[in-house]
Amino acid sequence: MQIAVLGIDLGKNSCSVMGLDASGRVVLRRRLQREGVVKLAAGLPSCVTAMEACCGTHHLGRRLRDQGHQARLMSPE
Repeated sequence: MQIAVLGIDLGKNSCSVMGLDASGRVVLRRRLQREGVVKLAAGLPSCVTAMEACCGTHHLGRRLRDQGHQARLMSPE
């Protein structure tokens, strides 16, 4: 599975994760806990991770960046 963009919708208890390939086709959909997102990303090749900015996003973005991913934060507006 070749994921180019990993979209993450952070929630209080669980996160929705969607993976897109280079053509924009959905190749992955999962609902995970926050630690599950980190474990999932650890098994993927380097890709762009997109998240809406909130209080926990910066911490998760740093953890994903340390794994080699490019973290992108979007305005919640």
